[in-house]
Amino acid sequence: MDPRLKAIEEDRVVKAPTRPTVGPGGVEFEATFNENFTAPWNKVFKIVFFPDRIYHAQYLNATRSPRYRYNVLEVRGRADFIVMKAEVYLDGKFLCNALRLEYRAGRLAEQVRERGRFLRGEVLAWVELRHKDAAEKDPRLMRYLKMFYDVYVDAYQVEIWETLEAPPTGSHSYKVLDQMGLHKPITVVPGFRDALRNIRDLEEVRMAFRETDLDRPFNYPIRNRDRDDNTVGWDNDYTRSHQEPNQPAPNSPGNTIDDRNYFVNFRRGWVLDARQVQPVLYQNAMMEPASADFYRGPPPADPGPDRKMDGSKNVMGMRWIIQRELGGTIVYFHEVELPPGAVEGTHQHIGSEELYYFIEGEGVAYVGDGDDPAVDAKYPLVGKDEKDPISGHVRRVQVDPEIYGLGPKPCREVPVRPGITIFTKSGGIHGVRNPKGNSKPLKFVAFGYHSS
Repeated sequence: MDPRLKAIEEDRVVKAPTRPTVGPGGVEFEATFNENFTAPWNKVFKIVFFPDRIYHAQYLNATRSPRYRYNVLEVRGRADFIVMKAEVYLDGKFLCNALRLEYRAGRLAEQVRERGRFLRGEVLAWVELRHKDAAEKDPRLMRYLKMFYDVYVDAYQVEIWETLEAPPTGSHSYKVLDQMGLHKPITVVPGFRDALRNIRDLEEVRMAFRETDLDRPFNYPIRNRDRDDNTVGWDNDYTRSHQEPNQPAPNSPGNTIDDRNYFVNFRRGWVLDARQVQPVLYQNAMMEPASADFYRGPPPADPGPDRKMDGSKNVMGMRWIIQRELGGTIVYFHEVELPPGAVEGTHQHIGSEELYYFIEGEGVAYVGDGDDPAVDAKYPLVGKDEKDPISGHVRRVQVDPEIYGLGPKPCREVPVRPGITIFTKSGGIHGVRNPKGNSKPLKFVAFGYHSS
């Protein structure tokens, strides 16, 4: 019996001959995958680059059989899911390109539980691809895919291969064949084939996740309607949106882009100049009408092409430098500018964290009382001076700022200048003021992300 056929029958790797190469010391032989994998320097990088899971390849679908290997090209992650570009090898020879999607479903599980159900072994994913050689919204690159729970990675996953055909002179392993096909963990999408053939030029993936149409194991139908107690549970990145400077008017709805999906971009770097980013203007930002700083006068004048900010009417600006391109649970990195007299409303973070780093001007920040013990010990509560009409003595009276959506709460008043950092955790409170008497704008960069 041909030893190659015996190896296939026993589901062993059909080894290709070791290829000689010419190196500095003469003829050398290429190292095997496992020799590279177990080298001490690569063990170090497995820790350094764990978020990208470069060596996660040993836990992908076809590795149920040792005849398959994956070469992971790039990995991108956003909150609960990752997208992985890979090459698939069969018996040591290149077979095809593949795109792997993994989703841990934390948010979707919460949505489904609120509806009195549980996620079972499958979820649906709406997938949109953007490729360098395709139109902006090519309908062939959009479709629903079924994802399957995989105990190996404790996540829902699916792999989209360029082809499921075995080489003309070979065959697939029986351990992997049962995973292949329509609505299977290893599948083919005909409309995606051209994009996968040139997978290195795949630029973006947009995804949203939902539960399936049937409530397992009872098979009751779940209706996909906007207003119904039985509506399908969705995870679209918290009805995700982002900001664009489309309209100069403050608080213009045209500046909010309703995305309703997760987004990953395979670009590897950006060099950006904040001075080239047009600000989006906001009036009475994060502020309740009950606040003493809420502007109630006539609307601000047309800010013009320069988008002039007017602190006398409480108009501030934000330059949204990076948003959707950020990975993990990060939401934005932007520059905030408060002209003299403008106030960013004091607000509380729930399920999110934010860093402020002040880069220009001077002003006052408000920090929730009790948030930072060092601040409590050093800085006074927000208040005002009042003169006693009888004695003439001036005393300090506590005045609790109006917290956006919460009502008055005690806060500490902290002076800020370039170099000051304010880090607000979930449950913390902060806000910023550029006093009217100042002659220069107050600027800081803000970095916000989900923490739960």
